[in-house]
Formats: sequence, structure tokens, C-alpha cells
Amino acid sequence: MEVFLLIVLNVILPVFALIGAGVFLHRKFKFDMNTLSKLNTYFLMPCVSFVNIYQNNVGGETLLHILGFLVIQCSCLMIISSLISKVARFDNGLSSTFKNSVVLNNSGNFGLPVSQLVFQHNPLGASIQIVVMIFQNLLTYTYGLLNSVSVDQNGLKAMKEFLKSPVIYAFLLGLFLHMYHIDVPTFLWTPINNTSNAFLAVALITLGAQSAYIKISRFSLPLILSLFGRLILSPAIAFIIILTLKLDGTTAQALFIASSFPTSRNSALFALEYGNHPEYAAQVVLLSTLLSAITVTTVVFLSTILF
Repeated sequence: MEVFLLIVLNVILPVFALIGAGVFLHRKFKFDMNTLSKLNTYFLMPCVSFVNIYQNNVGGETLLHILGFLVIQCSCLMIISSLISKVARFDNGLSSTFKNSVVLNNSGNFGLPVSQLVFQHNPLGASIQIVVMIFQNLLTYTYGLLNSVSVDQNGLKAMKEFLKSPVIYAFLLGLFLHMYHIDVPTFLWTPINNTSNAFLAVALITLGAQSAYIKISRFSLPLILSLFGRLILSPAIAFIIILTLKLDGTTAQALFIASSFPTSRNSALFALEYGNHPEYAAQVVLLSTLLSAITVTTVVFLSTILF
């Protein structure tokens, strides 16, 4: 119980304190959300991606384990969420949003700051989360976007959207410099590192601002199923895969924790853009983020015991 309370005090409360600050500040000053989104996506996130990968200790074998785990887990979630939507007889738009809410998680604005706090004395844990974030970005702009667009639109749009993201290029550059032991000059490293350090606070304040005006009207069946799929089913499947692949140590801990993060805000953005039940999508993002205070704390606690 002491460890559980320490996780709540040292990891979860700092996260939600900044989310709460974002809610308050946005309600008071009305942030320009487009500007905040661009700041996170095109400046802060690439820098934190570069720094963590450049300093990472992820070996080739570990990287294969991570990618193998992610492919298996996401495939399981895709199949199960598709079956649930068919059994529940959701219409096409609702089914699309439901599947995205279960498969896509907030590995950037929420997941990366949490991992940085959990693994602040273990660079490998944070580096694994960077790999997870890159994978989720790829999944978002392929599976997620293709799942949302109407059938008459060109599927190449998904890949074009993904290729616009600078995070992948920062990841590849950091990996290249790390592999060949190339030093980054101090006059470049200092601003990049300072920007990386700013990511945690700005990302969580942005997440709070995004949630400031979302209202929950009722707990519908799709909403309950989405919350169950993202917060309960996903870590349960992850645990089984980790045991099957015989992963252990920091790798097992980081992947188990990464599986528990709330629904990606991109699922709500896609639903809004393509008219696929946007209010329901926004409710899932808000409630899964709030409830993750309990579920993520539990998963972090269990990871210290199980692995």
C-alpha cells in the first residue's frame, strides 16, 4: 500500500495537477488550441523524441521485442473491438469511432510525461515509450485515419498525414546519431534539451485545455464499452502477451504501463472531422483520461510487483 500511495503522490497527482492547470487557464484565458497543438506536435514532441532516442539504451533485440509486442497487442485490440461493434450492431460511423477509441491511446501528451516520471532514473523506460509513441503515430495515421475516412476517399491521404509529422524524422535522426556515436554540438544540444524538458508541462496543460469544455450527458453502452476496452482489456491483453513472449525487467514494465494509457485525442479529432459521433468520441477521451488516474496507478503499481 505504501508503494501504491507513493505512485499516486509522485506520478499521478503531478500529472493531474498540470491537467487541472490547463483546464483552469483555458477557461480563464481561452487558449488558441490550434497554436498549442502545433507547438506540441511540431516543436516540443520532436525534441523530446530526439533527446530520448539519442540518449537511449534500447538494443536491437529489445527493439524487436517491443515491436513484436506492439504488433500483437494492437492486432488483438483491432479484432476484438471489431467483433464487439458487430455484436452490438453499431452503425458504421459509431463503429469507426469505437474501434479507434479502443486501439489508439494517448501515448504522447499523456503517456510520455507519465513514463518520464515513472522512469526518471531509468532512461531505457522512457526510450521504450518513445518507440511506443512512434508506433502509435503510425497506427493513428494509417489504421485510425483509414478507419475514419469515407470509402470514396483516397487511402494515400493517411500516409501523407503521417509523413507530415516531424516526430518520425526526429526519431530517425536521433537513432542515427546514437548508432554512430556522433556528438551533438553544445550550442545545438542546449536548446534541444531545454525544449525537451518543457514538453511534460506544456503537453499536460494542453491536454487539460482540450478537456475544459467537454460535457458528459449520459453513460451510454458504447461509452462504457470504450472505457472497458481501453482501460481494462488493453492492459489485460498486454499482460498475457508479455508472459507469452517471456519479457521481463524494464521492458515488461514499460510496455505493460504503456498499454494502460487513455484514449487518444486523435480519435475525437477524426470523429469531429468526418462526422462520426464526435460528442461520444470527446466523452471517451475525457472520461478515459479521468479514470486513468485509478487504472494507470494500479498498472504502475502492479508492474513493480509482477516484473
